[in-house]
Amino acid sequence: MTGPRVRFAPSPTGFFHVGSARTSLFNWLFARQSGGTFILRVEDTDAERNREEWHEGILTAMAWLGLDFDEGPFLQSDLLADHAAAAAALLANGYLYACDCTREQIDERIKGNAKPGYDGHCRDRHVARTDRTALRFRVPDVGVTVVPDMVRGDVAFPHDSYEDFIVVKSNGAVLYPLANLVDDRSMRVTHVIRGEDLLPTTPKQVMMWEALNHCVGVDPVAHPFYAHLPMLVNEQRKKLSKRKDPVAIESYRDQGYLASALVNYLALLGWSPHGDEEIVPLTTLVAQFRLEDVSHSPAFFDVKKLTHINGEYIRQLSAADFIAASAPWVAPWLGDWHPTDRDVPWTREQFSDSLYERVAPLVQERVTTLGEIPAMVRFFFVDDVAIDDAAFDKAIGGDPVGQALLADAVAAFETIEWSAATLHDTTTALGEARGLVLRKSQAPIRCAVTGTLVGPPLFESLELLGRDVTLARLRAALDRARS
Repeated sequence: MTGPRVRFAPSPTGFFHVGSARTSLFNWLFARQSGGTFILRVEDTDAERNREEWHEGILTAMAWLGLDFDEGPFLQSDLLADHAAAAAALLANGYLYACDCTREQIDERIKGNAKPGYDGHCRDRHVARTDRTALRFRVPDVGVTVVPDMVRGDVAFPHDSYEDFIVVKSNGAVLYPLANLVDDRSMRVTHVIRGEDLLPTTPKQVMMWEALNHCVGVDPVAHPFYAHLPMLVNEQRKKLSKRKDPVAIESYRDQGYLASALVNYLALLGWSPHGDEEIVPLTTLVAQFRLEDVSHSPAFFDVKKLTHINGEYIRQLSAADFIAASAPWVAPWLGDWHPTDRDVPWTREQFSDSLYERVAPLVQERVTTLGEIPAMVRFFFVDDVAIDDAAFDKAIGGDPVGQALLADAVAAFETIEWSAATLHDTTTALGEARGLVLRKSQAPIRCAVTGTLVGPPLFESLELLGRDVTLARLRAALDRARS
């Protein structure tokens, strides 16, 4: 595959963060729009924090979102020899030097210095490399390093704002800045698209990249263009917190957000399609996406807006697709996956596929996530409906008019034609006889039959539920109110 080469390089140290998903998506969109190559490289060298389940979570979440990669997944742990070779080349060519200073010694020396950070003490001491010395990069004394950024333009970083930074720890571990750029060089990455939190690291990488190009025996490689994506913030306009904010992609999947809706929303975090429409198909996202159009202003991750968009996507589904999409929430025994720690409130024997096919259109217009469906349709499939106490007290128990209307409904519903239209007209007439609008007259009936005051269209639901079940529940609620 020709064209640009981009990579997504997550670390398997936790749930798949919405920020990581946005970064992955923007890399994917750029590759698909430009006819390029999308590479997945898992940076798994943090042995203390990495877990196999987090690694699998990355692959599962990306597959669910539809972000297929062209090469990989590569593991950074398989590339350690390349990192060590690059460090050796930089050391041999004078770009790195050994340092035996302890943190305490450095802190003592720099007390009162106008410039914080390491003071270059070991630059010209010619310290021998041992298992107690780290390797530092010799930052040029003067000048600037320019980062070519497709979001922010060229960003200049004065060299005097950087200390001679550690590249290799005393135990031989090559740190992220060098390891990451070595992998980008070997994979011929042309565009590095990542979060703006990594922008301060980028000048270090550009300096080392150019240094490697001047090392004897190292093939020069053109350094990539960069695109540092805007930070995602919460309602307080603070950076999203893993501990305080809902940031796990797996959680949104389990709540019943559609992958297509989430992808659409993530694309809006720092970028927007042409025109006023925000709910657009994936083909439009791919066709219109340009890195140059990405904003550098922080992007508000608005769960309410995501939920609204998800509801719109749900309503756009065909009846068959809605039923298929909702299967993990209503009939988890039909597939290999169902929401984590979420059991349906009915047994397999109580559930009816044919009835749900008729119920589904009633709830498709009312839910904003698939996870809302079980509570909304529970009364169709359980034998005994548990009535919410607060709803009962409001509509029946504490309202003599509500009780009287229930009694009227029991008498009327025994003989009328059992159809949604007749049930609607009858309830309207019963309410008007007692001075109630339909919204008020149907409330005690809904509460008695469904157990709540909200749910799918009432009269269509009663038609599907049937006369016998409806009357039995009305009588039971009336008996409870009178006891």
